[in-house]
Amino acid sequence: MDQNPVIVIGGGIAGLATALRLAPLPVVLITASPLGTNAATALAQGGIAAALGEDDTPHLHAEDALTAAAGLGAPSITRRIAEAGPAAIAWLLEQGIGFDRMGDGKAIALGLEAAHSRRRIVHAGGDRTGRRVIDGLIGAARNTPSITLLEGKVLDLAMTANGHVGGVIYLPAGGRQATDAIVLPGRSVVLATGGVGGLYAHTTNPVTAIGTGLALAARAGAVLRDLEFVQFHPTAIAIGQDPMPLATEALRGEGAILVNASGERFMETVPGAELAPRDIVANAVFRQIVAGEQAFLDTRPTLGQTVHNRFPGFSALCASAGLDPEKQPIPIRPAAHYHMGGVKVDASGQTTVPGLWACGEVASTGLHGANRLASNSLLEAAVQSAWIAEDIKSSTAPDTRRLESTHRTPSLGEANASLRRQMDRDVGVVRDAAGLQRAIRNFWFAQDENAPDATLVALLIAVSAERRHESRGAHQRADHPRTSNTPRHIEITLTEALDSARELAESRAEAMEAFA
Repeated sequence: MDQNPVIVIGGGIAGLATALRLAPLPVVLITASPLGTNAATALAQGGIAAALGEDDTPHLHAEDALTAAAGLGAPSITRRIAEAGPAAIAWLLEQGIGFDRMGDGKAIALGLEAAHSRRRIVHAGGDRTGRRVIDGLIGAARNTPSITLLEGKVLDLAMTANGHVGGVIYLPAGGRQATDAIVLPGRSVVLATGGVGGLYAHTTNPVTAIGTGLALAARAGAVLRDLEFVQFHPTAIAIGQDPMPLATEALRGEGAILVNASGERFMETVPGAELAPRDIVANAVFRQIVAGEQAFLDTRPTLGQTVHNRFPGFSALCASAGLDPEKQPIPIRPAAHYHMGGVKVDASGQTTVPGLWACGEVASTGLHGANRLASNSLLEAAVQSAWIAEDIKSSTAPDTRRLESTHRTPSLGEANASLRRQMDRDVGVVRDAAGLQRAIRNFWFAQDENAPDATLVALLIAVSAERRHESRGAHQRADHPRTSNTPRHIEITLTEALDSARELAESRAEAMEAFA
């Protein structure tokens, strides 16, 4: 039994780091597309937050994260992750990732981003940090004999008779039917499947990011937490691309400003101005758009012609659309960027289902709360992967001689355009009861045992959002604009969400019959 590998699902920083840290245990790393493609990590421009500066401490870093989390951050886990930040950077350096240095070529260069009180953002290749990190980890994984790389789709988790995860139902690349799937036994399974941005019409995520890991965990009975908290990045570049290119927050850290079509700053009087927490900036940009204004990012006053060398990725993206940030402001809008909610895990990354761990964006560790602090996502994955590896190495492997599965029909592909538009409209930057209930009913009527993961996850998010009758962090309710004095988490299972959706749909049907 102990010869079964650990199965890691996902090829971003969370999956790769976990696989590497598990060595020499045998690991099967499964990615839905060729390794290095369609991973949100590769799109990360900002960097990795770590308290490396002489004027900085992990305590200050943790306090900034807790402030941004709007009352829902877990102090203990936040402090542990902040304290582990410098060691995580050192480990990434050991994997061959070269971070940007100061002019002397020795000290690591540190940038500033919104809601950080110190310069603590570590970059690689200017604004190409994610690409450099993912390439470095892929190289390390390919050179690690204990890691086997597979491409394909995980349709379901395989369960032992006593409810322990004992492997996965795997459909190899090119397979189209459930009959093509095979059972892969595993001593443990780690979800590292990323976020949910692909459920939205405007997103900076790969369109394949539809919450597959959430669906797998939900069907296995896992508790999910705070799914309503979807972070919308305020400065996605509005040039008609899908996914939308990102204008990194580091630009605002270096003095870029937000203006309307008349060139007027609309963040100047807000505490923190352009460097206010992301939820505040995203709401301000959204209000401009709702009011019929276009919002722009203007780098000219502070960066001028240096923008091309200091932010080559951003400059190239603009050039591809015929724009020049040295000469003109760049059109922007909020876009779904990061999911603070996820599968509830403990300090070791274990979910509420035995044998199942979750790492990175798919997990709810307690670090991000209601609003993620910029550049804490890659940090969380790098740190959490070490804790998960330690926990799995000390765990007992299950008896996988008899595994059960639903063998459900695979639902391949992305979220459809109609669902993405509805998520933008009804479960977007600003929500209300009417829109949320409309979304829940529509997603409910689209349900069956083989419903696409996208529909199931959209329903889970909408039900969680409907249950939070307040505005907090990234969850803004037009009909509940105040923040409760008593912070609380919204925890939910698939059964509870489906029951709520059914009751809502049935009550609506009864009301319509009464007026017929």
